[in-house]
This record gives sequence, structure tokens and C-alpha cells, in this order.
Amino acid sequence: MSDEPTTFGFVCVQNAGRSQMATAFAERERERRGLTDSVAIVTGGTHPADEVHPEVVEAMAELDVDLSDRVPREVSRAELDSATVVATMGCSTLELDADVEVRDWDLDDPHNQSVEEVRRIRDDIEGRVTALFDEYEDSRD
Repeated sequence: MSDEPTTFGFVCVQNAGRSQMATAFAERERERRGLTDSVAIVTGGTHPADEVHPEVVEAMAELDVDLSDRVPREVSRAELDSATVVATMGCSTLELDADVEVRDWDLDDPHNQSVEEVRRIRDDIEGRVTALFDEYEDSRD
């Protein structure tokens, strides 16, 4: 087995909603499963917003996940090209190196949505992240 960590990337345009939720869930899964030495996580946006959307911070706080101190950031092409899997949130047409698997999760944008809609999107993202980690662990067996 390679000593290089598997890198999961979570990307959208603003890095202020979906990709922030996905990153937080991935960090939680990595910790829960004891994979901190074998899974790296990168997130960012192509045109980052000034802050994480307040409705996203609120919805994640309901699950005891604090995004209030997170700051959207620009993701570099090099970061993405070094990833194993990059999940886009339905707002990107990234073309990366051939070795990078790009998955478009085609999620609705939670910005300015009702709290019920943000929860639905949040729960969808949580399920997708869990499935990604399940797939990763199955491939290691």
C-alpha cells in the first residue's frame, strides 16, 4: 500500500456552502474511522465568497458542527490535480489530470434557501460523504 494519503477534494464556486459542509463531514468521518494518516482533505472555490453562508452555519450547528470560523478560500489547480477524488457540488465543469476522478454531486445551492431546504441539502451531503468513505475503506480491504 502506498504511503501517500488518499486526497478527497470538495469544490464549488464560492466555497461557502456545499463544499464547506462536505469538508466538515469528511473531517468528521476521517476522525471517526481513524484515517487521519491515510486521508487528506482539500476544499476551495473557484471564486470564493467572503464568508460561509449563515444558513449553512446554522444548519451545521444543529449537528454540533461549527463552521462559524471557516473562511472560503480559492483552490489551486495543483491541489486539485494532486487529489484522488474531487467532488464538485453541481456548479463546476473541472477538467483535471487523468489520474483524478471527478464526481459531480449536482447539489442544490443552499444560499438564501429555507432552513428546511438547507437541512435537506446538508443531509444529502452527509450521506454522500459517508458513502465515499465506505467506498474508500472497501477498496483497502
